[in-house]
Amino acid sequence: MTNDAPVPALLMVVAAALIRSDGTVLVQLRPAGKQLAGLWEFPGGKIEMGESPEAALVRELREELGIEVAVEALSPVTFASEALAGRHLVLMLYAVRTWQGDPQALEASALRWVTAEAMAALPMPPADVPLVAALKGLVDR
Repeated sequence: MTNDAPVPALLMVVAAALIRSDGTVLVQLRPAGKQLAGLWEFPGGKIEMGESPEAALVRELREELGIEVAVEALSPVTFASEALAGRHLVLMLYAVRTWQGDPQALEASALRWVTAEAMAALPMPPADVPLVAALKGLVDR
């Protein structure tokens, strides 16, 4: 049996759960004018051609938050897969516990440090929601 349906283009995205020593995690508010505006998400973004997921995440955290993160500080946690209009999103989540600098909302409307439990009550993009459960087990340890 064959499936002749066209395969949607993959949209590869990386995100970071910045975790402080008190177990709170950084989320950012998507700004007005962007798709999914007003929803809370993990910082990160698209992987560019020729970039590894880790290099993309280091770049995105510098661009979005003004912080420096070493590739060695990135620990893979989980991923989510979500069908979008004409594309298919694969979102890879990494935990980050060490970085240089204080996160600033350079591209987001706001930043917030929240517990994993509080994060579950925030409005988030559909692809981020399953990541919260995986993250809860990580920060509760």
